[in-house]
Amino acid sequence: MRNKPAKLLYVVNIPRFFVSHRLPLALAARAEGFEVHVAASDSDAKSAERIAAAGLPFHRLPLSQHGLNPLRELWTILALRRLYTRLEPDLLHHVSIKPVIYGGIAARLSRRRSVIQAMSGLGYLQVGETPKAQLLERLSRPAFKLALAGAGTRMIFQNPDDRQVFVKRGLIPESRAVVIHGSGVDEREFAARPEDLSRPPVVLFAGRLLWHKGVGEFVELARRLQGKARFRVVGYEERTSPSNVPASQLQTWHDAGIIEWCGQRDDMARVFGECSIVCLPSTYGEGVPKVLIEAAACGRACVTTDTPGCREIVRHGVNGLLVPPNDSDALASAVSQLIADPAQRQSFGAKGREIVLQGFTLKRVAEETIALYRSVMERAL
Repeated sequence: MRNKPAKLLYVVNIPRFFVSHRLPLALAARAEGFEVHVAASDSDAKSAERIAAAGLPFHRLPLSQHGLNPLRELWTILALRRLYTRLEPDLLHHVSIKPVIYGGIAARLSRRRSVIQAMSGLGYLQVGETPKAQLLERLSRPAFKLALAGAGTRMIFQNPDDRQVFVKRGLIPESRAVVIHGSGVDEREFAARPEDLSRPPVVLFAGRLLWHKGVGEFVELARRLQGKARFRVVGYEERTSPSNVPASQLQTWHDAGIIEWCGQRDDMARVFGECSIVCLPSTYGEGVPKVLIEAAACGRACVTTDTPGCREIVRHGVNGLLVPPNDSDALASAVSQLIADPAQRQSFGAKGREIVLQGFTLKRVAEETIALYRSVMERAL
């Protein structure tokens, strides 16, 4: 019988991601009796301070989110192994490609048997046009097989399409792969907000400023539909990404009167409340985009691409419209349709709120994840 709290260690790329996507889950796990620790790169001191301020011990890692220098990557694996040996966690939860691969290998080296591997989306494994991305995809297959080989390993996917990719490639058995939708949303914070129909419609893009997220397509949309609505961008750079769109470029488009560039915002519930339509023309390997879950929770109609992850939360003709990726005509047609039809926007928004309450709340995601934690640990006893 265990006479002390089980020690749970989260490993993620960057502290900012943990704060935005996993901190509520970690706090829920702590409330359920786990001793929770967090390990990530030291690239964001402000977010690391927020993690520590929440009472979660923070362990800095020499981890580069997008780097592929072989010696540095090996050093990261060895640093993880040392951390696991020193900390002796009862359960590991790795999130995203590098932590999954490197953490999985380090777990085997340090004989950690209970491991949760989580893909928040396939990311660059799905959008492999650049030589660097193609190299990452080729190298990742045998690395994933090694990292996922442990009998005590379970892998969480946010949508069934991604799960099927891994199962069909033989990277993990179907019996050890589960789907838990997204990272959850607090439906009280992201409450339904009536649209102000006395003002011109506002079409919003929100998220990381990446070309693969559809920033360029959104700007082209704004050019096409200029005068029919206001087009607003809220987000932040990911400067180490090859797909980064510099904030200076957003400012140039703002100065030209094409879009309204608002920078990074921490009051996203208010941001959604001030818009009419949320548009995410992503071709990125999404899990379930957090921005679409939050937008739906706030009662906003959404337009996005008919791709894995995006179509998990947006159902065509129910709470939004799905368009083919990289189809500017279809995107403009869908957004024009919603701009011209406030009643349809309101209907879609109400349905979106229902969908979130049925399957995408933070409470549900936390309950399903913590149940998986307990199941994995029980099997290891």
